[in-house]
Amino acid sequence: MRYDLTIDQKLVKGDARKFLSKECDSTFVRSMAEDDVGDDPKLWKKMAELGWMGILVPEKYGESEMTFLEMAVLLFEMGYACLSSPFFSTAVVGVLTLLEAGTEDQKQALLPDVARGRRKLTLAWTEPYGNYSLTGIRTKAALKEGEYVLTGTKIFVPYAHVSDTIICAARTGEDKGKGEEGISLFLLDRASPALNVEVLRTISGEKLCEVRLEEVKVPSTNLLGKVHGGWPILKKILLKSAVAKCAEMSGGAEKALEMTVSYAKKREQFNRPIGGFQSIQHHCANMLTSVDTSKLMTFQSAWLIASGLPFENEASMTKVWVNESYRQLVSLGHQVMGGLGFMEEIDLQLYFKHAKASELAYGDATFHRELLAERMGL
Repeated sequence: MRYDLTIDQKLVKGDARKFLSKECDSTFVRSMAEDDVGDDPKLWKKMAELGWMGILVPEKYGESEMTFLEMAVLLFEMGYACLSSPFFSTAVVGVLTLLEAGTEDQKQALLPDVARGRRKLTLAWTEPYGNYSLTGIRTKAALKEGEYVLTGTKIFVPYAHVSDTIICAARTGEDKGKGEEGISLFLLDRASPALNVEVLRTISGEKLCEVRLEEVKVPSTNLLGKVHGGWPILKKILLKSAVAKCAEMSGGAEKALEMTVSYAKKREQFNRPIGGFQSIQHHCANMLTSVDTSKLMTFQSAWLIASGLPFENEASMTKVWVNESYRQLVSLGHQVMGGLGFMEEIDLQLYFKHAKASELAYGDATFHRELLAERMGL
């Protein structure tokens, strides 16, 4: 079996590495984490000009369509640079949701603007009452005089404060025992006066928001997909987004490994580099094993998605592995560097924070283990 990248994928990877090394160094990463908005319009415009926003957008909507695999290659490089931006919520989660559930009119109205960097999207799903489960969605959407009125609170919504359109999951009916009924998706205008957004503090500096819906009125034409048909869509988007997040995490893991190995070669104790000691060598060997395994599992899952093949089990297994291996890998890096690795001036701490934050995004290891057990009939 060959795992070589295609010519197009190598171009994506090379261009991304060159661009992000110049435009997104660790100083920029820190500035975005400390900034109240956390989004640089100049960087966003440059990424749009490179065509990154439209990687998953079909050619019929104005872009040269690539596949989920090319997106995984790009996200790997973004993770390597430790970039946090509205890109993931827009070009990955938002586009995937529109492609999965949107009508032709909705796609024509939104996707061209997304691909050109003129519109940002996000998905409001989780609530204070639960995690990525059907029962956790309690926001109500009542049909009144031909339009829906949404009331409820969403939390941990990525970059809602800068998004133009918020895709919101709400309950339009009660589940009747099949486990997948009663949830619908809606396109909300963030500028709605009845919609309030508050940015939350996070460990990584990524901008997650609380979105409060106080009788937000939505025309029936803004229903995304079929009424009561939102849950199967959300489950599929969750798994695809989990794989995409693993691509980002794998890139971060590779960078953390490189920093650790470089330090082990230069730092001396007892008149020799610490990389000459067996315990350090074993730590670095374990880190390399984690990185390569994460990359293989992630790109296998991404290939399955890009090929239109069943991917559900692979997606959950990948998220379980990458969640835990990335966190453990950075911890080993800290052991090699000692107290220095925890200092704010050292870049490794940036990856530690992103590892922890990404571990919870789109389902932690426990959540995906439960999905796997369910699919095995347990």
